[in-house]
Amino acid sequence: MSAIHEKALVDPAANIADGVEIGAFSIIGPHVTIGPGSWIGPHVVITGRTTIGENTRIFQFTSMGEEPQDKKYDGEDTELIIGDNNTIRELCTFSRGTAQGGGKTIIGDNNWIMACVHIAHDCVLGDNIIMANNASLAGHVNVGDWAILSGYSLIHQFCSVGEHSFTSFASHVNQSIPPYVTVSGEKARAKGINTEGLRRRGYSSEQIQQVRRAYKLLYRSGTPLEEAKIQLAAMAEDHEEIRPWVEFLANTAKSFIR
Repeated sequence: MSAIHEKALVDPAANIADGVEIGAFSIIGPHVTIGPGSWIGPHVVITGRTTIGENTRIFQFTSMGEEPQDKKYDGEDTELIIGDNNTIRELCTFSRGTAQGGGKTIIGDNNWIMACVHIAHDCVLGDNIIMANNASLAGHVNVGDWAILSGYSLIHQFCSVGEHSFTSFASHVNQSIPPYVTVSGEKARAKGINTEGLRRRGYSSEQIQQVRRAYKLLYRSGTPLEEAKIQLAAMAEDHEEIRPWVEFLANTAKSFIR
């Protein structure tokens, strides 16, 4: 059975699985679904059509599934979907999607999201992402698996953050970040590849060297972009770790950080 504090306000229509704990003074709306084993701390507000998976922990004073901060929003029945095994710390705010953006804000599995993080409408996050304190995503941002956004990093709307990339403290990102790339600065610029992150993920020295070669081709060689795409595609035939570069360049319409 679920352990719901007597001072929590849980709508009878909410779908609360067995093993869920809900703390005092938390408010759970009628269209909320919470999966088994999840823990909702005190003073948490979860509203709208929000789905939370298994074994996710949400700490106090967090707001999940509220209306998007978008003037185009007109009361549409949109969603927030949060996966399994996430940790969401104090004072975070995650918004539902908008009709114009596909109607869903999506957070994957095994993400570590620290205090005061804002995830705006229509964002899509993968798995195993770290967002440090006060990092914020504007609307329609995509974040790939294993990306790390350091504290106070700000990502502009419609940008993509590639898998295994890294933003330094207080990076202001207004263009997309390719996979593996480290960026920093008030006007963020590429500073190399996320070597330490790749080592921690189990990439071999040879794989990291291939990623470094791809970075040099794209950023240091002076090769025109279209020619670099062709060369990267050829490299990816023998080195699968180059494939994310190829897919990023093929699918990212917005200009990327150079």
